[in-house]
Amino acid sequence: MIFNITTKNCRIGLTSLVRRNYSVSGNLVNVQKDDATGTSILSMARPPVNGLNRELLVELRESLNKAVQNKSRGVILTSSLPKIFSGGLDIMEMYKPDMKRAREFWNDLQETWMTLYGLTIPTAAAINGSSPAGGCLFAMACEYRVFVEGKHQIGLNETQLGIVAPIWFQTSYIDTIGYRQSEQALLKGAQFSPQQALKIGLVNELVANKDDAIAMCQKYIESFANIPAMAREMTKYDLRNKRIAWLKENREVDTKRFLDFIVSPKVQAAIGLYIQSLKQKN
Repeated sequence: MIFNITTKNCRIGLTSLVRRNYSVSGNLVNVQKDDATGTSILSMARPPVNGLNRELLVELRESLNKAVQNKSRGVILTSSLPKIFSGGLDIMEMYKPDMKRAREFWNDLQETWMTLYGLTIPTAAAINGSSPAGGCLFAMACEYRVFVEGKHQIGLNETQLGIVAPIWFQTSYIDTIGYRQSEQALLKGAQFSPQQALKIGLVNELVANKDDAIAMCQKYIESFANIPAMAREMTKYDLRNKRIAWLKENREVDTKRFLDFIVSPKVQAAIGLYIQSLKQKN
């Protein structure tokens, strides 16, 4: 699944040099309920780049489930950081890993993606900045994506890092932008500007700022006001359950391939060098 991570290319998509022992404090996802629309706005809030570590994944999953329990009409996923949606998986989850935690981390990634992808209520992403790798994956898990214009990019850039995107990442790409476009993008590890992302269908709308993105996401959710909820929910289940069922059936194999990758001496050496380069920049 994943091979030959190289320090030269390991720049974005594996992110966030922070302590491994970060405890869940309830501060990693800001939740705002819009009383006027009944929409829950979930803002990832883990500086510097919303690196997806275990604690953020767990809190995001809990927030998604609570939104359903609290009868929200829909969920908008966004970021509290000004120029980034999510920088992808936290590299510190892979460096000199405690194998028990590493397994739990990957299982939490799988579980949180399945929760977001299969959420019964409408979901939309207000992408207010850079969104490589895991950030792109979570944006694609939403039904509707609004991208703020700027110099940032979005895409599954794993091959540029010497990594192979897991199969369920790949199928998300294929479902979103089609097979041929996904094949070329995955082979090159391409990332797309807002205009390019709109052209290939990776996002649905472009807007000037985050407020406009939130407004467009709310408009999407409100478009279902007159659609019977049960019919909508069952249709979404029929459309998406195949992908969820595949991951559930293959999650142990998927986890093992990830764990085998991160214990490779070459991979550990490359990650260590990358971490040192981050320290020097800071």
